[in-house]
Amino acid sequence: MLAGDAHGAHHLLGRVHAIERVMIEQVPVIETMAPQDFLLFRANLAPASGFQSVQFRAIEFISGLQDKRYLERLSLDSDERHMLEALLGEPTLWDAFCALLDKRGLPMPVDDPAGRRSTLLLLARNRRDYPEEFYLAEALLTHDELFSLWRQRHVLMVERQIGSKTGTGGSTGASYLKTTLDKKFFPELWDVRSYL
Repeated sequence: MLAGDAHGAHHLLGRVHAIERVMIEQVPVIETMAPQDFLLFRANLAPASGFQSVQFRAIEFISGLQDKRYLERLSLDSDERHMLEALLGEPTLWDAFCALLDKRGLPMPVDDPAGRRSTLLLLARNRRDYPEEFYLAEALLTHDELFSLWRQRHVLMVERQIGSKTGTGGSTGASYLKTTLDKKFFPELWDVRSYL
């Protein structure tokens, strides 16, 4: 997107969507197990947690949830730390989308929520005039939605298998996971729906 290639970005986001759908569809496999069966091998999963997952945090950072405090929760080697710190300094998907729109004469004012909403409304109301930009925005929203669906399914699976026990990464388990359900990568794309 930073290079202005909406078509290529849309294609790659399609691949991301496929991967996210696979993630969501893996949850029912675990749900076929009785909690007692899950508990027999649960200890072997540690530290298989988003708390400790470098890849999970990389996805969040790239997608826009850039919070340096997450690094404190990870046990990282120097290469992993360097990679995540670099991602914290790089443009997010939203930044890249805004840059693409700017290159195409559709500026997204950084400090003006009403101005951003106006640009997004222009895309939505004139999608035939801006098809690449509109469908790229929709692909970003789909990424956000699928990641949210995975979070929701994960919470329910955790409650089903371990109840209120501590998570494998040392979190408070399901109660912590519930606090993540309202996280959105692209709140502007959700917000604009209210104004159509």
